[in-house]
Amino acid sequence: MEFIVQLISRAYGLLWGDLITLPLPGGGSIGLSLLVLLLIPTGIFFTIRTRFLPVRLFPEMLRLTVEKRGTNGSAISGLQALVISTATRVGMGNLIGVVAAISAGGAGAVFWMWLSALIGSSTAFVEATLAQLHKQPDPLYGGYRGGPAYYIHDFLAKGRRKSVIAVLFAISGLICWCGISQVISNSVSSAFYNAFSVPPLYTTVALVAVSAVIVLRKHATVKVLDVLVPIMAGLYFLMTIFLIVKNAALLPSVFSQIFEEAFGIRQAVAGGFGAVLMQGVKRGLFSNEAGSGSAPCAAAAADITHPAKAGLLQAFGVFLDTIVICSCTAMIMLLTPAETIAGLSGMDLLQTAMDYHLGSFGVVFIALILLLFSFSTFIGVLFYARSNVAYLFGDNWASQTAYKILALVMLFVGGLAAYTFVWDLGDVGIGLMTVFNIAVIIPMSREALASLREYESARKKR
Repeated sequence: MEFIVQLISRAYGLLWGDLITLPLPGGGSIGLSLLVLLLIPTGIFFTIRTRFLPVRLFPEMLRLTVEKRGTNGSAISGLQALVISTATRVGMGNLIGVVAAISAGGAGAVFWMWLSALIGSSTAFVEATLAQLHKQPDPLYGGYRGGPAYYIHDFLAKGRRKSVIAVLFAISGLICWCGISQVISNSVSSAFYNAFSVPPLYTTVALVAVSAVIVLRKHATVKVLDVLVPIMAGLYFLMTIFLIVKNAALLPSVFSQIFEEAFGIRQAVAGGFGAVLMQGVKRGLFSNEAGSGSAPCAAAAADITHPAKAGLLQAFGVFLDTIVICSCTAMIMLLTPAETIAGLSGMDLLQTAMDYHLGSFGVVFIALILLLFSFSTFIGVLFYARSNVAYLFGDNWASQTAYKILALVMLFVGGLAAYTFVWDLGDVGIGLMTVFNIAVIIPMSREALASLREYESARKKR
């Protein structure tokens, strides 16, 4: 066991630790991890190749969210694919992740989170469009299935039954989602203990029981997320708007703080610019998941009239996650007096901020929102797992059910005890997914870019 923990720790350090350290004026430095070195240049490359798609085609993204579904009644619509990917993006990264970014990097980290979302949107477009181009009929659940394991296979297998890289991606995904399951239940049980003094065992048993009823049924996942995601995101957004209006007089100083600290005007003397930049970039990338290969598992399942439409919807999902929802958490914190939350971190910090704004109701509200965010994440990642399990073990209910039961066991264990290496396990899983995915979508991007040109050409002829 100790060997496994050490192996995970070393893998985490390789993927997320500082691979290169660059000196900065003023005596500071900036550390660049392997994943940042992969994702940021890739995002910039795709942003240029798509001719700044996130800005240029934003109105079209909005239009597609209300477009009618295709003709395959057993498949999900493009909007439902967006809902599923939003369910997993809009999770703990939007709450605890943003809190961690601002705690370590200050208000300026918010600006770099926004920028990483704009860059990541183009990457999300490319991987989702590729997933649509290489999707397959799903003989078990009906409709379609696909994702990185499938387009990696088509690119590298060359007639072989399996592609090694595709297999490694699928395994990394399943490892990641098991780790996330434990993190989810631990966060929920902790929040409910803080808000209601409910013993973790009771919260965990209830969470696992409700999850089991949904994930062990064939078609319950999408139906539940269709209802849950708009409600939870809407409530959180409306609550934040209320707090912003209530504290409108403070907004100029908040935005001033964000932009001043983003470029190290206050931190330059102390050499803190590197921490501001990297905290914002890392948390932004972790939250929106662009490039990791997660969301394409949902995008491939969509019944949609053109592959580029799935890509545009997933690009919009990155905007929704980071620009909208993550900004909500940032505003809740930055509108709270610094002395009120000094020395706090994680869920304690966020709940204290909400207590300042809304009293005990705020603490309860955050606990309930975390429950909804985390629950939807669990349901969403098990939807992602379908195609990866099928790629590894073939089309059979035994392997599908076995993985769901394993994830439920992880959900139960995580609610009762926090194992630090399990958090690292989830990070290692998503890190490995990103490495395998980025290595393939760059040479395959020609297909996605051709699909975009074809789509735009057809639009002009209407």
